[in-house]
Amino acid sequence: MTLQQWLFSIKGRIGRRDFWIWMALWVVAMLLLFVLADREWVTSQSAAFMLVCLLWPTAAVVVKRLHDRGRSGLWALLMILAWMLFAGNWVMLEGIWRWGVGTLVPTIIMVLIILDLGAFPGTPGENKYGNATLEVKYR
Repeated sequence: MTLQQWLFSIKGRIGRRDFWIWMALWVVAMLLLFVLADREWVTSQSAAFMLVCLLWPTAAVVVKRLHDRGRSGLWALLMILAWMLFAGNWVMLEGIWRWGVGTLVPTIIMVLIILDLGAFPGTPGENKYGNATLEVKYR
């Protein structure tokens, strides 16, 4: 699999190693982006644009990893649900409900997804999403 297929195509399958490589690159990019924005070396609009530019490659990697696990790419929508729950304004809920809906549930969703994608091996051989897992050629 080429770098372009790895980062921009939602077809195919990738293994845990390539998934974790992208996640590490994404974390470094986010840290760098937030440091640059915090020190006002880039405007907040530029930082937001750069963040949006990283959404497609992240979605492509996550969908291909879901395919390797034998799941539809639509399972990635759970990550969006978790983000929406984290970002929501839950002042209308009282006490433990506010914490449960705004923190506990999205944390459980994200931990389970990351555990599923990052810890468990993909389906052996061919599945309905393609041939066996392809390693990314980084050269």
